[in-house]
Amino acid sequence: MRLHILGICGTFMGGVAALARELELTVEGSDANVYPPMSTQLESLGIRLMDGYRADYLKPAPDLVVVGNAMTRGNPAVEYMLDAQLRYISGPQWLGDTLLQGREVLAVAGTHGKTTTTSLLAHLLETAGMAPGFLIGGVPGNFDVSARVGSGKPFVIEADEYDSAFFDKRSKFVHYRPRIAILNNLEYDHADIFPDVAAIQRQFHHLVRTVPGNGRLIVNAHDQHLSEVLAMGCWTPVETFGIGKGDWQADLLAADGSAFSVRHNGELIGEVRWSLLGNHSVMNALAALAAATAAGADPRTLLPAFASFDSVKRRMEVVGEVGDVRVYDDFAHHPTAIATTLAGLRAKVGASRILVALEPRSNSMRLGAHAEALAPSLADADAVVFLHRPELAWDAGRVTAALHGRGSTVPTVDALISALHGQARPGDHVVFMSNGGFEGAPRRFVEALKA
Repeated sequence: MRLHILGICGTFMGGVAALARELELTVEGSDANVYPPMSTQLESLGIRLMDGYRADYLKPAPDLVVVGNAMTRGNPAVEYMLDAQLRYISGPQWLGDTLLQGREVLAVAGTHGKTTTTSLLAHLLETAGMAPGFLIGGVPGNFDVSARVGSGKPFVIEADEYDSAFFDKRSKFVHYRPRIAILNNLEYDHADIFPDVAAIQRQFHHLVRTVPGNGRLIVNAHDQHLSEVLAMGCWTPVETFGIGKGDWQADLLAADGSAFSVRHNGELIGEVRWSLLGNHSVMNALAALAAATAAGADPRTLLPAFASFDSVKRRMEVVGEVGDVRVYDDFAHHPTAIATTLAGLRAKVGASRILVALEPRSNSMRLGAHAEALAPSLADADAVVFLHRPELAWDAGRVTAALHGRGSTVPTVDALISALHGQARPGDHVVFMSNGGFEGAPRRFVEALKA
């Protein structure tokens, strides 16, 4: 069987391609962004890549076209696919129909922390000898691939609430039908497709409806929006997790979240000491531990595995240290993620200065949906340089004004690097925050420091 994947170089669709190839299908694909590292990874698997979206790429007709959710009407390949009446399917539905049937699916849903929690859960199950399959929307540190079929029964999948395709506006996660689902948190995001929190809650409840009665829901005990989702109806046993609250509880042994004890139903399980920072990381850890236990692992034997967890790339990844200036690359693109990430770093570095470079890259950020919450989320930053590209639809000056002298805007990445270079001094921690490529700014800044 020959698959053609439209939008093959995205993190999700690239994972779909790798899984299809591992199933010994003939896989090819096209994208407007055919470049390393994803292009290199896919080509090494024997997958033919085509640059752009030409109708000719679908001649002769493949057996099936797998359509990524970045595809829209008007795209030449999409228009040809429809006119020629080719067989097509969304990536999430292909996964659900082809790979997840008969597997014990563990789905990780939430506004924040999906990639890290998915990666951590896969690591815990691997440590337990359960040989899980997985699809992770990032580059995991403990595995050399972002997706694999796995030889065991469990399959761990990052379960996104974003829509499946231009022809299927359901959230991706409704196709996965998990037996165990983590509901990590729920906040307003994806302003391009959801009008309000209630619309997202309805999608999360669709996911809840698919989890069987002999399964498990692992739910953030602190999250009121998730409590409201469960109040819509729940037919599955629920275990909650939280810091000082819930069935699974953490008590901080270090203010920065690098050490904590774990209790389950009041019984002390043990302690975790690891390299990650922040209360949000502790919550991710509890969720993953609870899910792994629900899948049959012994939580006590898993605790040492946290110390060997190598986090996902671009999650407070240290990209360099020059002249006692440490530089981080981070994926945070929502005010809550920004705030919790910086709070964890502040708890670790104490009075040392934290400089933040911020790119409003997500659809919600570019639409200004989070504008009012941005300045408060940057409370732990000593200085903020905000990338205000000319095409940004709202005035970032109101964010920097609310920072009371701690913020500035620049129109280009070159200007941003220059501004940071002029401010940085020994002992500083410089954090680049964007869910896009940021034109390679973190590593370019490291090179500027060296120069």
